[in-house]
Amino acid sequence: MGLPVISPYIRGLRDRVGSDLLLLPSVSVLPRDQDGRLLLVRLADGGWATIGGTVEPDESPADAAVREAKEEAGVDVALGPIIGAVGGPDFRVRYPNGDETAYVAVVYEATVVGGTAAPDHDETVEVGWFSPAELASVDLGSFARATFTAVGLLGGQASP
Repeated sequence: MGLPVISPYIRGLRDRVGSDLLLLPSVSVLPRDQDGRLLLVRLADGGWATIGGTVEPDESPADAAVREAKEEAGVDVALGPIIGAVGGPDFRVRYPNGDETAYVAVVYEATVVGGTAAPDHDETVEVGWFSPAELASVDLGSFARATFTAVGLLGGQASP
């Protein structure tokens, strides 16, 4: 996972704690089409990922999920059920600049209801639709792979 776009809130925290570990609430959005395929984004560092990001102060996870889908993939989504809440060692990231972050993510199913799927050319450089059966052979980033495993879309040990 490459260096994310840093919000003013997180930048302020980093000014205080440096690169020390931050535990951050986040969301992952799994939009599906009528054929059950999932919309993924390719991050600027090369790996395919779920749409998602950090929940900002005073923002609900649902609002963050809708915002991230629009920002990263250019789509408007209707959120479906929460299909997981994930965290733990597989969701800890050390960025190239040394910043350490541990994410706890609420994972939403979603449906695209507007917009046109397109990368933002900042964090994301490509978008693509993948069937659940294709996920095992896709060049997924470690965070996406852990998310798909945790919610039961990839083989391996699923955890709640």
